[in-house]
Amino acid sequence: MRLIFMGTPEFSVPVLDALIEAGHEIAAVYTQPPRPAGRGKKPRPGPVHKRAEALDLPVRHPKSLRGDDELTAFKALEADAAIVVAYGLILPQIILDAPRLGCFNIHASLLPRWRGAAPIHRAILAGDAETGVCIMQMEAGLDTGPVLMRAKTAIAPDDTVSTLHDRLSVMGAELMVSALSALPLAAEAQPDSGVTYAAKIDKAEARIDWSRPAVEVDRQIRGLSPFPGAWFELDGERLKVLMSRVSHGAGKPGQVLDDKLTVACGTGAVSLLRLQRAGKAPMDRDVLLRGFPVGKGRQLG
Repeated sequence: MRLIFMGTPEFSVPVLDALIEAGHEIAAVYTQPPRPAGRGKKPRPGPVHKRAEALDLPVRHPKSLRGDDELTAFKALEADAAIVVAYGLILPQIILDAPRLGCFNIHASLLPRWRGAAPIHRAILAGDAETGVCIMQMEAGLDTGPVLMRAKTAIAPDDTVSTLHDRLSVMGAELMVSALSALPLAAEAQPDSGVTYAAKIDKAEARIDWSRPAVEVDRQIRGLSPFPGAWFELDGERLKVLMSRVSHGAGKPGQVLDDKLTVACGTGAVSLLRLQRAGKAPMDRDVLLRGFPVGKGRQLG
């Protein structure tokens, strides 16, 4: 097929690669404009932009798709379909209707659960046993379109946003290729029951509340890793925790129970396995403790 690809972050890159490998023609790649980054705050293209340029594909990065000029340019591509993967801009109905077959989206949840901006984070934070990806025919509502295909995966006790992100990205790429090869497909309307919304992660959610049960603290750590990163304070320094596991032990919430960073929670305890000091690279617990000892009995804030 002749496709328009619309995506911005790293999650979208495997999908673009899979579509090309499957033999589809990419008429154009739409992505968010380069953002200021680094010390010099120079505009830096996103992962999809970089990959598209490496593949010598035409790239467009309008700030909006609502102008007549953008609509005309989009229609002129005469695409069979548009593939949308974490693009970051709202597509007006006139854009959704422009490709011959419409616009298809990869969404990283089992719709209608976790519509919205942060489905991977929210699935871990909520303690969901499984998640997955859906291929959705797009419509004007927020992730409300009918589902063409879905695939599931269990959320493991050691899954973080990072590991689940990478797995779902590959699953989504494979599923999109399968869906396009099987068109036309019967679309399944999303039920009205079971709808939840994955609100954007607020940095205020990141401070660890040790008075919560250990299972919830562990989910918070894994559900915010690597970004924005759950954190605590010790001796006036903020430390991010990037990996943990539920452990055994009891004590005052926030109290370190041993020399291996097992920390008491409201009920139970968690072992902190990977951390990051301010301005430092992430490091495993044992490496951190060699240069930053945190002994038994210390109180984490």
